[in-house]
Amino acid sequence: MRTVPVLFRIPLSGALLVALVACSDGKADRSGASSDARVVVTTNILGDVVRNLVGDDVELEIIMPPNSDPHDFAPSAQQAAAMREADVLVVNGLGFEESLLDTIKAAEDDGVVVVAAADAIEPLASEDEDPHLFTDPARMRAAAELMAAELSEQIPELDTPAHRERAEAYLADLDDLDAEVESILADIAPEQRLLLTNHEVFGYFADRYDFEVLGAIIPGGSTLAEPSAAELADLVEEIDEHALPAIFADTSSPSRLADALAAEGVDVEVVELFSESLGEAESGADTYIGMVRTNAERIAAALG
Repeated sequence: MRTVPVLFRIPLSGALLVALVACSDGKADRSGASSDARVVVTTNILGDVVRNLVGDDVELEIIMPPNSDPHDFAPSAQQAAAMREADVLVVNGLGFEESLLDTIKAAEDDGVVVVAAADAIEPLASEDEDPHLFTDPARMRAAAELMAAELSEQIPELDTPAHRERAEAYLADLDDLDAEVESILADIAPEQRLLLTNHEVFGYFADRYDFEVLGAIIPGGSTLAEPSAAELADLVEEIDEHALPAIFADTSSPSRLADALAAEGVDVEVVELFSESLGEAESGADTYIGMVRTNAERIAAALG
């Protein structure tokens, strides 16, 4: 298993913060919070990680609900205001939150401390910068360690042995997840470790677990682009050449393009993965750990 390069390896000299007591309308309930500090997290994936790191001692608001497409998610006026009024704003980084970039910049200009998960990792070298670091739990562990240290530094009330222990326990869970995913994928032969996806999202996963990404139906790292007829024809050739049994689509964005490609006379299954967002309760992907495990199981079932 290859070593993941990490830019920041910050020891957890202090522990963390945040309580996830978000109401159904997306706003956090202050009741039960032991600190007046307010942390806002852009994506629900990072929101779940932060919640597991810090417990219930700080107000936490998560902007994007389950099944959101972060590339075109439009925040409400109240959510945009919450981002600009936060004590700490946690973001993915690398342009992942496309429609929130102006609000994130405005919050930073207003003096809000912005913590980017992507600052913990070395981005993959590619023509289009890939922001989907969370598809690799080892890189997510590095990001979680960075977030833990930054949050505890910004909110001193959370610099306690109990919070340090909680954060370290979750980091250990991410280590276990990485090993579990490797085990789930172990029976996939090297020549079968080929991914054709709805858009370019599994680069970090492929790098970690020795897969090859043959291509994506939607070019680039965003779901907002459209493929050309020539690009679709090239992908059909890839399917035929490699006798691919499956195309992997996103649960958070329409799979019509993957369905259309599968309808080109190619006998190929369209398998949905949770690639941009957590799923609803009972989906098997309503937590970060559940999402990664479920994706690995679906990939193994399709390619094994």
